[in-house]
Amino acid sequence: MGRGDIKTKKGKTFAGSFGKTRPAKSKTTTKNAAAKKAAAKK
Repeated sequence: MGRGDIKTKKGKTFAGSFGKTRPAKSKTTTKNAAAKKAAAKK
């Protein structure tokens, strides 16, 4: 359960991989981004 354990978040960070424990940054869709901008202006 350290840096060598790829199943943990620390191990995934060390190995530079992504998965269920350490998900990659998800891109927001253009529809959601536009809705957030419109809500922020109000």
